[in-house]
Amino acid sequence: MTLDPVATDPDHYTVIFENDRVRVLEYADKPGEATHWHSHPDTLMYTLSSFRRRILAGGRHVDVELPAGQARWVGAQEHSGENTGDTDTHSIFVELKEAAPAGFGPSGAPLGPEA
Repeated sequence: MTLDPVATDPDHYTVIFENDRVRVLEYADKPGEATHWHSHPDTLMYTLSSFRRRILAGGRHVDVELPAGQARWVGAQEHSGENTGDTDTHSIFVELKEAAPAGFGPSGAPLGPEA
């Protein structure tokens, strides 16, 4: 079974660019909508809209609220999410295809504020 978000949730994730080093995804949903279980490699996320979400991972959940125009580092992970707010979610994900450099651990060094 694939955990590629484009396969698990094709109605929410769209590939807008891809080469041998990165894949860029556009994500959109509406209040109350949720994703299936999926994974991302190390990723830079850029929020195009303000939104509230509940992220489920590792047997726990985290509620996040992000304003539009935020860039966030998201370490490699498996999760699902739900739009718990009253606005649409709209984000861009730049997924890295290269492994983290030696000495940075499994998720690499953060490039910006972490949630």
